[in-house]
Amino acid sequence: MHDMTLLQLIEDDLAPTQELLELLESETLALHGRDMLLLENILARKQSLIVLLEQQGKRRNHLLTSLGLTPDRAGVQALAAQSSAGEVIMQQLDALTRLMDACQKINETNGRIIQVQQHATSSQIRILMGGDSPSLYNSRGATSPLSKPQTLSQV
Repeated sequence: MHDMTLLQLIEDDLAPTQELLELLESETLALHGRDMLLLENILARKQSLIVLLEQQGKRRNHLLTSLGLTPDRAGVQALAAQSSAGEVIMQQLDALTRLMDACQKINETNGRIIQVQQHATSSQIRILMGGDSPSLYNSRGATSPLSKPQTLSQV
């Protein structure tokens, strides 16, 4: 009985996790294109999927702990070992794990993209505001730092 409940909880997570993976891939494209409207829509949907997946995870953990098992892969394996559907449970868990790993990798990539863009934007703002300005070449080929910071309206 509990084994089938666990299997159902795992299977219920497959579709939302797949959707999350697709959203993260779309987010990568939107980040490269700096499409803010699309990014806002993706963020809203991502948040709702994450809440759903967290709730499902808590249900799985509660089920396993209520049976005296650890709320991790070892706990699932222990329950699967006692079940006639044990092989299916482990196959579905492996599929879910692969999807979650793929989500994590893409999310880390997206985080790096955001950091690079933040750094570039920060540098551009510093240049426009006159602070930390780079040395520029004058007509003689020598470097000459900008003489004084300028306000954005004077640039």
